[in-house]
Amino acid sequence: MKIVIGCDEAAYKLKEQIKQYLIKKGEEVKDIGVYDEHPSSYPDIAQTLCNNILDGSHERGILLCGTGIGMAITANKIPGIRAAVCHDMFSLERSIKSNNCQVLCMGARVIAPQYAQLLIDTWLECEFAGGKSTPKVERIMEIEAQYTK
Repeated sequence: MKIVIGCDEAAYKLKEQIKQYLIKKGEEVKDIGVYDEHPSSYPDIAQTLCNNILDGSHERGILLCGTGIGMAITANKIPGIRAAVCHDMFSLERSIKSNNCQVLCMGARVIAPQYAQLLIDTWLECEFAGGKSTPKVERIMEIEAQYTK
């Protein structure tokens, strides 16, 4: 799976740990920054990551900041993107199986690196279930389209 990953300065260390973990698992990872702990503009990182999803060059993305919330808010402003903050297994599974999310957001000040890795293992295995969820995701996209005209 082609994965793009990005963070702000608050999550730089977690991003580096997750990136190395994914590479060891044999995943193709594109790191879009940040590359140190200097202050950064997380909305710009979120936008760049989402553009990588929308252009088809990457299947999924991981956005990291202090809580994951700011990244998710920004990502969800971009038409065509569905992002969710997930710090537990049930939410993580539902984000993909029920909502077909492409972007996982997590907070470095909220989650331990080892647990983040465990969640990512499940995240890599999850697929959109379709079925009863399909009309709901389609309706989300219809609502989104009303505001992008």
